[in-house]
Amino acid sequence: MQRRHLLALGLALPALSPASSRAAMPAGAPDADGITRTHALSLLGGPSLPADFRHWPWVNPDAPKGGEIALTALGSFDSFNGFILRGTPAVGLGNLYDTLLKESADEASTEYCHLAARIELPRDQQWVAFELRPEARWHDGRPVTAEDVVFTFTTLREKGRPTYRGYWADIAEVVAEGPRRVVYRFKTNENRELPLIVGQMPVLPKHFWEGRDFARPTLDPPLGSGPYRLDRFEAGRSLVYRRVEDYWARDLPTAKGTANFDLMRYEYFRDSTVALEAFKAGQIDFRTENIAKEWATAYDFPAVRRGLVKKDEIRHEIPTGMQSFALNLRRPIFQDARVRRALIEVFDFEWMNANLFYGSYARTASFFSNSDLASSGVPEGREREILETYRGRVPDALFTDPYRLPVTDGSGNNREGLRRALDLLRQGGWTVKDRKLVNAKGEPFAFEILLNGPSFERVALPYVEVLRRLGMEPRVRSVDPAQYQVRIDSFDYDMTVDGQGQSLSPGNEQRDYWSCARAQEPGSQNVSGICDPVIDELVEYVIAAPDRAELLARTRALDRVLLWGDFVVPQWHNRTFRIAYWDKFGRPARNPKYALALDSWWIEPTRAATVEQGRRDTRSQP
Repeated sequence: MQRRHLLALGLALPALSPASSRAAMPAGAPDADGITRTHALSLLGGPSLPADFRHWPWVNPDAPKGGEIALTALGSFDSFNGFILRGTPAVGLGNLYDTLLKESADEASTEYCHLAARIELPRDQQWVAFELRPEARWHDGRPVTAEDVVFTFTTLREKGRPTYRGYWADIAEVVAEGPRRVVYRFKTNENRELPLIVGQMPVLPKHFWEGRDFARPTLDPPLGSGPYRLDRFEAGRSLVYRRVEDYWARDLPTAKGTANFDLMRYEYFRDSTVALEAFKAGQIDFRTENIAKEWATAYDFPAVRRGLVKKDEIRHEIPTGMQSFALNLRRPIFQDARVRRALIEVFDFEWMNANLFYGSYARTASFFSNSDLASSGVPEGREREILETYRGRVPDALFTDPYRLPVTDGSGNNREGLRRALDLLRQGGWTVKDRKLVNAKGEPFAFEILLNGPSFERVALPYVEVLRRLGMEPRVRSVDPAQYQVRIDSFDYDMTVDGQGQSLSPGNEQRDYWSCARAQEPGSQNVSGICDPVIDELVEYVIAAPDRAELLARTRALDRVLLWGDFVVPQWHNRTFRIAYWDKFGRPARNPKYALALDSWWIEPTRAATVEQGRRDTRSQP
């Protein structure tokens, strides 16, 4: 299952029962015809909420509506079509659209009916059907129909980002069997997460897109059915979403207590430093902080000391994934595994954590870190059985040695790592001549680290200095988010910072991360360009896992092979949301496990008045 993830990657997973089934488990038993009709699906056992639940457990169902929240975005935008490769989409577009099912932020891999009033699932799981709610409406008043669902699926698969084609590869067809009934038929019944995957799809209005070229960026205000509509915008600089007062789903249990702000305003800034200053000045209301240094040093300003601005760290259980310096294997200099390992040997996490991050991070040592899906030690039991079938096609040491990342004393004097790296580079055909690392042709080891803005330079530049001690010629280039995305989509980089978000139930998204088919397809999430038949086979093996115990073994095997490939330089993770906000908000009594859930906050008028007076006082002072 795919999971949306923040720029601050690397968060943690809760322990899961190895006995839980991986099939899409509906709530309820099959009828005499073998079909289960249900309100929810889960990959990890039955859903916890009954069919008559009133609202999400973490929300305040009586939260007041009103007020405005001002948020930040970086770079600019030139399109309201976020489903295609072309253009730079505006932030917040997800607020415009509804999905057939809505994911619970408090349960792992569990979704409840939203646009759909009912789910039908046969015993053999060869198809899934959704009956749409008759009250579901687009913002222009027209009903949401099964034809809209078919149109969306067909259009996204044919003209959308390549991710959709890989994610939906095992769907044979989608058919409207009536105005409100839509059926997805599958190529296989071994891909157990397909019913939940199709439930995640945002549904688009067919009548709006007829006569428009879906493959082109557009600044035409889009039509949606969600809790917000686009109210106004200034291209590339700002946009405002307005709450739909007569939103058709406002009283559904999946929406009640959410979407409480009348207006959501996004202001674009050149970089995170400017955005932070705008927050301090009171131009922005809420901010998540992903830079450890800023969190430790930048939030001691008058509004904080006066109690007008609050800081908080919210613990969560979002899966970690892997944040790393990703090496582009499409470049010849990174195709030798010994060279890639050399780059890992000289990355001094311990020094960085002590000197740059204030000791706030943990090293990431697995592509499925902080979960029972992560490999560790040497392979045993069922995992070893799986890997034995690939003996001779994977490193022999994989069976006898744990995969280890280098550990330093944090002093910054990593002589042992430099020695190991030079030895590996010599084995890979690189030698130092006149203090420069060159190959047999005399070509220098030169490459560029591409960054999405300047905030990560403080990490990249110390790494560059160490690499130069090896005789390499690395350089750092920071570009704006729009240019960065264009270059990432076209694989125009040598090394970059990347992250693969993971969920509690890995599946179809692994194709887009690691497979040969995606390695050369522009816009895919296979940023490193990994192409290995063993990994391809293991990915399909993970997708077809019949139960939780088998999924654990297969995922650990995949994780181990990925690690031993040394495709990335692993970085770090933490387990909290770091947030700062002007104290104008009300919040639910608790936060869900797997999301920040800002959409369940609301404006407290008394607090908002105090904050506004405080802002005026601050502006009036010299």
